[in-house]
Amino acid sequence: MVTQELDILFEDNHLIIVNKPCGVLVQGDKTGDIPLLEIIKQYIKKKYNKKGNVYVGLVNRIDRPTSGIVIFTKTSKALSRMNEKLKNREIRKIYWLIISNKFDSNEGSLEGWFKKNSKQNKSYIFKNEQLNSKYGSLTYKKIKTFDNYCKIEVDLITGRHHQIRCNFSKLGYPILGDLKYGSKRSNKDGGIYLHSREINFTHPVSKEEINIKAAPPISGLWSIPTSY
Repeated sequence: MVTQELDILFEDNHLIIVNKPCGVLVQGDKTGDIPLLEIIKQYIKKKYNKKGNVYVGLVNRIDRPTSGIVIFTKTSKALSRMNEKLKNREIRKIYWLIISNKFDSNEGSLEGWFKKNSKQNKSYIFKNEQLNSKYGSLTYKKIKTFDNYCKIEVDLITGRHHQIRCNFSKLGYPILGDLKYGSKRSNKDGGIYLHSREINFTHPVSKEEINIKAAPPISGLWSIPTSY
């Protein structure tokens, strides 16, 4: 991924919001691959002809095999205010995912206590609170049914580690391509069928109401036409 390929959904003096492809890191890790954070810095340097260090703050993270919306800030003030919004659950986050169409529930809610295993980079869900666990909840509804699969929309109320992936795996319906959480087959691009679709929040400076939607990838099951 290079700066010319950035899918920028929104940009002003305070924020820059992009649609991340699956397979791209948000932050650097031990692989040494170039993360989206660094790509954004290079983009800003080039666009504004800046030299030296460039400030870019990261508001939200999505997993490497996941696609969709990632929010960055251009100022520390904007980052502080956006972090406060996250803490107070003032940023609404909508996700799309694809699972087996044997999942027969049309809508509902899921909740539980999530505990992260750092060595496995995996989370586990429990009915009751555990030591070092965090409560998480979401609502969902089925928005499209295909021959063998269905598309689910999730309204993420909390933002726990691997929350959506863990939730649907626990129900016996892992997200397609998600080997870590029980999918039988990987996807050709190494991604999973989980997409950060939409965000809604009040701009941290202008107070404007921001509503952003990110188109899912144009390959695989995402490419099947839908009117939703």
